[in-house]
Amino acid sequence: MRLPHGLSFAIGTLSVFPVRVERVDREVAGRAMTLAPVVGLALGLVAGLPLLLPGPPLLGAALAVGLLAVLSRGLHLDGLADLADGLGSGKPAAQALDIMKKSDIGPFGVMTLVLTLVVQVAAAAGAGYTALVTACVAGRLALTWACRAGVPAARPDGLGAMVAGTVRRPVSLLVTLAALLGTAAVSLGLAGETVLPLGLVTGLGAALLLLGHARRRLGGITGDVLGALVEAATATTLAVCAILG
Repeated sequence: MRLPHGLSFAIGTLSVFPVRVERVDREVAGRAMTLAPVVGLALGLVAGLPLLLPGPPLLGAALAVGLLAVLSRGLHLDGLADLADGLGSGKPAAQALDIMKKSDIGPFGVMTLVLTLVVQVAAAAGAGYTALVTACVAGRLALTWACRAGVPAARPDGLGAMVAGTVRRPVSLLVTLAALLGTAAVSLGLAGETVLPLGLVTGLGAALLLLGHARRRLGGITGDVLGALVEAATATTLAVCAILG
């Protein structure tokens, strides 16, 4: 079955799910980043399955977070580590971007990866399946906002340049509203809890704070920045759901 170009680009870029990407341009990229939360929903539904298995919750959470990394090719974690090394270096933008392009990982990247994964596993163990699904949606919703009009690319090439500024601002608001309504509907089915929408909003807020810092330091977004935003929003959403759930 042939999928719409934007959806196939979103799936092919953000997951390991096999799709045929037939067209790649900025128009398609904008549609893909608009549909990114839908891919996040699919990833969460699959990756969260270990949390439903009998056994220690911590083991299920570790398997779920590991499966999520596999399903996303580890690209977002790699971006998180690269951004941490670039920002942690304290170098000017051009030099920090050069550090981020290197294939190795430095001490800032290692520390950030370890802390983020520990938070995600511990929070997922306490928050459960629906929180992980919500966190996956929040992480990809951060991409929609990072690619909205007015946010520049830090480099003239690469994924960041392809997707930067491709999502119209009203569209990002509509996608966010749809995500909030979806999480609110799920929450109503869970004894009226409101933690899922709150977790989504807080996760997105954390990602936007990181985006603002990256823009000030680097001048815009790169593929690594986008990956870091996904992981930041995911971890924050899980943490909020675990603490308040």
